Amino acid sequence: MSIFDTPIDRRHSDSIKWSKYAGRDILPLWVADMDFAAPPAVLDALQQRIAHGVFGYGGAWPSLTESVLTHLETEYSWSIEAEWIVWLPGLVSGLNIACRAVDGEVLTATPIYPPFLSAPHFSGRRLNRAELACSDGHWHWDKIALKNALTAATRLFLLCHPHNPVGRCWNRAELLDLASFAEENDLIVCSDEIHCGLILDADKRHIPFASLSPEAAKRSITLMAPSKTYNIPGLGCAFAVIPDAGLRRRFQQAMNGIVPHVNVLGLAACEAAYRDCTEWRRELLAYLAGNRDRLTAATQGDFLRGAVNAGKRVKMSHVEATYLAWIDVRQLGLAQPAAHFEAHGLGLSDGADFGAPGWLRLNFGCPRSTLEEALKRFSKACQIR
Repeated sequence: MSIFDTPIDRRHSDSIKWSKYAGRDILPLWVADMDFAAPPAVLDALQQRIAHGVFGYGGAWPSLTESVLTHLETEYSWSIEAEWIVWLPGLVSGLNIACRAVDGEVLTATPIYPPFLSAPHFSGRRLNRAELACSDGHWHWDKIALKNALTAATRLFLLCHPHNPVGRCWNRAELLDLASFAEENDLIVCSDEIHCGLILDADKRHIPFASLSPEAAKRSITLMAPSKTYNIPGLGCAFAVIPDAGLRRRFQQAMNGIVPHVNVLGLAACEAAYRDCTEWRRELLAYLAGNRDRLTAATQGDFLRGAVNAGKRVKMSHVEATYLAWIDVRQLGLAQPAAHFEAHGLGLSDGADFGAPGWLRLNFGCPRSTLEEALKRFSKACQIR
């Protein structure tokens, strides 16, 4: 039995994920928040920090910074300088700051994590969208669509890497193409790499965009956090890695007056996560891969027999990274897919929020027993004649 098999009751806690459906028999598998306890080493570090008893304004200390540098070097062969790091209270803050720091229009590709769509608007920037392509269940970049969406005023490209919601771990060739595209069009690349620790396929490896070359690094803002991998998003701790001093200065200036200090407990958790949780993460990845495989088998098997018999199918592409499945339910012909599945006891993210109506995102970062119950409810929701 895995440590991740034990359910933790979050129904009467401060959980946004679970309180959304308070009083209703709906399993919440929407927001990217796993139903697992944080690693023991993180809990120990938090207990030690709490025992200190003083919670004044805090900042990074040498061993914390060293844990980040060592983690990036060990995991991704990416050697960075300490001064490149800018600490943030959250990755979404980083997206919004990047839009404020870089003058000009913004380009991204949909479907995409909703803050990518809202951050340019909040910053008074025009957003231009290209569509990702999907061929035979495999998501990839559409180079023509990217070029067509580009304008002469575009200066910032928002990259989701690994991609939320389609679950791609972009490979080196794809990233090099994007780097060339950025170089040719003088674009700053803000790369959201918050899911970089959640690569589920053993034959794949996360490659930080900025590690591709000195040229890529110079035009990059890399956003990272331990929050998704170690399930500590409520502790509010993230960071940007910005190698170029001028760009880093602009980013920091855009923070002035609006970005608060990072949570001191988040900082303590970050150090412990990167330094002491390698084995815990290895077990997590194996468990999530098992959940992914169970979900894949179910969507391809006969548990959706009723929907298939009616000539309708749901489709799910292979999830290489993250704990989020991106499911195409357009053939079910539902006017409001998310509401339909809620009526059958399953709370999923609405694809319309990601720029893709007719799709749903399912969070499988949960105990296997929860997933099995979710699959039963999903099957019933698909019985459309």
